[in-house]
Amino acid sequence: MRVTAPPDQLIACGIFADGPVLRILLDGDWHAETQDGPQFFGRQALYFTPHTRRRPVSVKGSFATVGLALQPGAAHALRAPSIAGTCDRVLSYGSLGWDEPALMARFGDDASVDSWMDVLEDCMERLIDRAGGRHPDPISANFNRIAFENPNIAVGTCAEQLRVDLRKLERVVKRDFGLSPKKVLRRARALDMAANMLGVADQSEAEDLALRYFDQSHLNRDFTEMFGMTPVQFVRTPQPLMRVTLEARQARRLEALERIEEGARRPWQ
Repeated sequence: MRVTAPPDQLIACGIFADGPVLRILLDGDWHAETQDGPQFFGRQALYFTPHTRRRPVSVKGSFATVGLALQPGAAHALRAPSIAGTCDRVLSYGSLGWDEPALMARFGDDASVDSWMDVLEDCMERLIDRAGGRHPDPISANFNRIAFENPNIAVGTCAEQLRVDLRKLERVVKRDFGLSPKKVLRRARALDMAANMLGVADQSEAEDLALRYFDQSHLNRDFTEMFGMTPVQFVRTPQPLMRVTLEARQARRLEALERIEEGARRPWQ
């Protein structure tokens, strides 16, 4: 993403991601409210851990950024810090033991966004090789698919479908998602509903998404806790960065559920 704006223009918004993201900030003065308090960033490589709730983010002036979302369990496979102990944080690429100067040197200011993505994907391949080519736990991948498909499922039923012991499921999900299975499912339900409200979800399932909540008070309670505002306030508040985050998640969701091909046109476009 590359946006040209007046030097004093401020976009104050928020993001809410359900998985870790490698994000490269190439331009702009960035501010984020994290578990560690307010943080300020310039041109650098960062590792965003999963969020348990909406996190305020703002950027001043023109900005450019590119990111790569990691699959559930990928952080563990890459020997990154435990997800369970780092939710809602932003860590520097270098603090993970990875070579930030070498990575940043590969991003030319005048290069295309596609070229930036090629660099980031190559970086990921190198990190995988460095970690010994380990694969994420299939339990996490399969649980993530269930969360995408039916976040109202009972955790016990989920364990039965995955043919794993309930306690093992709880351990693996806590390690790879940072939350208990119940909280991961609840977060997935809220993120799907938020995407629908911002018009970046498949409208053919809009009614089904709404019916995941028992009533309006149920929706209001979940939304207020996770987004810090009611659904009405959420819709009325400008959400440019949140919209991008939710749209990317919905694309991954539809791809995981095999409803669209990878990189294909999305139903809301």
